[in-house]
Amino acid sequence: MSIHGFVSVVIPVLNEEKYIDRCIDSLFKQDFPQEKMEWLFIDGGSGDRTPEKLEKYAAEHPQLIRVLNNEHRTAPYAMNIGIRASRGEYIVRLDAHSEYASDYISSCIRVLNETGADNVGGFVETVSSGYIGNAIALVLTSRFGVGNSQFRLNKKGGFVDTVPFGAFRRELFDRVGMYDERLTRIQDYELNHRIRKSGGKIYLSPDIRLKYYCRDSIKGIIKQCFTNGKWNVLVQSICAGSLPLRHFVPLAFVLSIIVFAALIPVTRFMPFAWALAGELALYFTLDLVSSIRQSLKKSIKYAPMMFVLYPIVHISYGIGSLCALFALPSFIRRSAKRRQ
Repeated sequence: MSIHGFVSVVIPVLNEEKYIDRCIDSLFKQDFPQEKMEWLFIDGGSGDRTPEKLEKYAAEHPQLIRVLNNEHRTAPYAMNIGIRASRGEYIVRLDAHSEYASDYISSCIRVLNETGADNVGGFVETVSSGYIGNAIALVLTSRFGVGNSQFRLNKKGGFVDTVPFGAFRRELFDRVGMYDERLTRIQDYELNHRIRKSGGKIYLSPDIRLKYYCRDSIKGIIKQCFTNGKWNVLVQSICAGSLPLRHFVPLAFVLSIIVFAALIPVTRFMPFAWALAGELALYFTLDLVSSIRQSLKKSIKYAPMMFVLYPIVHISYGIGSLCALFALPSFIRRSAKRRQ
């Protein structure tokens, strides 16, 4: 392809010593010319060896790599710091938890130009290590686990509501604004919502591929799901319509269990008991079927762990959303003050 323009790769990082070497190795293998790129790593105050590793890479490749500090720690602040410091005509947002196909950046720029889209992204291969980690990866790539998440399920490409991470023309941020710094999570969805509202388009391409390392422990996936569930509700409160309905199914599931269970002793009304029993029976039937079917993609030995992980993922997500409902008033007040 004919290369036009300069590309700024912006990567928020926080305690990524386990993954940063693999991420950077994949960047060195890119077929896009290094002299037409800069890589900006925005560190949120890592307490591990991430800063040490990044400074070593930057010292060895000073024309290519810059390390910037993010005292606010969160990803939207990191992205805005990186975008403001960047020199590129194109901005490619990456995640340090990932490895990228050798044509990732060139494919992003090509698809941006061929489709005329305002944001493009690709399909995610979710991977991990160890028995629990591999089971988590299988859960996060199943319809029962994540619903109709196109970029995780490797469905057909096309114009969509959102893509992972994203690649943009720099001028987009002059038109729709920067990342919303009120949002600790789900900031990509909110930005994509503004893109769509402005008449822009988002394109998911099968030519753009990356490998994402998911959590490899039960504690890690509980924390991630709880936080994501919480921020789904908070984001929706200030940006209605930014998230598809599937993100709130776990909240409905958790609420239904609580309501049915609370009504049974209060009303002594047996239909509530039957409704709860029926809901749980249906859920665990789907859990069992999905655990067996999805595990066969790797090994049936993962089915028992997946059977346990599905409710852990869904209930953690739902409880996070439920907790956010109680935090909404104070969050809305703080958000309004920061907007003034």
